[in-house]
Amino acid sequence: MAQGCKPGEGADADPLALITETAHGPRIDSANAAGHAGGAHAGMMLADARTLCPQLRAVPGDPAGDRELLEKLAAWAMRWGPWSAMDPPDGLLVDITAVAHLFGGEKCLLADAAQHFTRRGLHVRLAIAPTAGAAWALSHYGPPHCILSAEDDIAERLADLPVAALRLDDDVLAVLRRLGLKTLRQITNVEGGATGRDAIQRRFRNRRNPAANPLIRMDQLIGRVPEPLLPVVPQAMPLVQRRLAQPIRHREALDHVLADLAADMVRDLEGRGQGARRLELGLWRVDGEVTVRALELAAAVRDADHICRLFAEKLDNIDAGFGIETMRLRASWAEPLAMAQGDIEAAARGHGTSLAACIDRLTTRLGPHAVSRPVLHPSHLPERAQRWQAPLEPEPVQQHELRFHARPLKLLDRAEPISVLYATPDGYPRRFQWRGEIHEIVRVEGPERIAPEWWREKSTTRLRDYYRIEDTQGRRYWIYRHGLIGDGRGNDRNGGLPDWYVQGLCA
Repeated sequence: MAQGCKPGEGADADPLALITETAHGPRIDSANAAGHAGGAHAGMMLADARTLCPQLRAVPGDPAGDRELLEKLAAWAMRWGPWSAMDPPDGLLVDITAVAHLFGGEKCLLADAAQHFTRRGLHVRLAIAPTAGAAWALSHYGPPHCILSAEDDIAERLADLPVAALRLDDDVLAVLRRLGLKTLRQITNVEGGATGRDAIQRRFRNRRNPAANPLIRMDQLIGRVPEPLLPVVPQAMPLVQRRLAQPIRHREALDHVLADLAADMVRDLEGRGQGARRLELGLWRVDGEVTVRALELAAAVRDADHICRLFAEKLDNIDAGFGIETMRLRASWAEPLAMAQGDIEAAARGHGTSLAACIDRLTTRLGPHAVSRPVLHPSHLPERAQRWQAPLEPEPVQQHELRFHARPLKLLDRAEPISVLYATPDGYPRRFQWRGEIHEIVRVEGPERIAPEWWREKSTTRLRDYYRIEDTQGRRYWIYRHGLIGDGRGNDRNGGLPDWYVQGLCA
């Protein structure tokens, strides 16, 4: 069964279009019924559409949100079959093999699906066919609620559909139209000739992608060759609950049940190799009232004691009424979390709490916007390699890209100038003076050249050459030369000579 779905159009009486910015200007992705009536359609440039419909209102589209909604619809559509697959940007494929009799037949199944989508404000075109390609073609270009059985001649039933029903790229459709092939019947007749299929094969012989080869799409539509589909596999959220034999009202009993739920949740997360970032505790009272307390964590957590401590402050104002009969704990946001050594964790508890646990306790007491934490930032410049952000915000994905660089154990708040003696103008240093003390250098590693960030700095900013050095007493430093002789970027104070700075101390 194939479904093409789009948001309900009856709510907006004014012309409306969703657009995407391109190199040639805004392009329309979709339009509501009023927009279609005014002449706007998908693929048209916004400027052209507004010449036909001046009152057309344009709103930027949200492709990521559309795909997320389509994923949720694909998981929800499994009510009509064992698996479903997405057909972006607005379609679903559902396998209903040996399922239709559970709904009273294929017609009743289509009616049930149309009713459920209509309740959610979605207009759909539905079709049932033996192959995914035939179901897609009928749902997009066939009559409403069309059903094609396995005994029917697929090629004959779909012969009058346009070649666009083969799910081909726009440039391939343009080539077929120039060849005079506008319907599936014409392609079938060409294939049936003595040399017709060979002629099409020669023209599209270099196109292995099914969307660029009409012969492959035609074979998939008829069922001559299989079509691989990627089903959507919904991920179940970790959830544990307790149905109590007798309702509870006292805080001690509530904390005891919460501890049991936290222990169960930790075992579930440990089996999945995950840690919780957001937890939701639901309490069902005897009178039907439901109270939910949510908790967001600064890092993935799999510690029952830590979860109980954080929830303890959120349960002080709970009104148990005549008693709570059911408690449920759900991890609505979980991330991968590797196993940790027990002795290291025990030592951490003995010497104090971790940074993430401290942030969690502070944000629970002071609010999510009262605390900030340092996170790594992808910049080669050491002073810009970290930023401050709210603890509940996810860390940047690219923050670990620069970890292959060896950095000193301690960085100074500000790089301090030093006096350096070296053999050649661009050579490594031999001796330097810092904080009134002379240091003889016995080992040098480098240089590591770091160029300025051209998108932020002026063109006169100088290069940096970093060295890891060791003096006669075994102390190691991280110093850099700011600029090169003759680069034309120095100041007049020192005659354009490079400056030297110490920026870190190595172990």
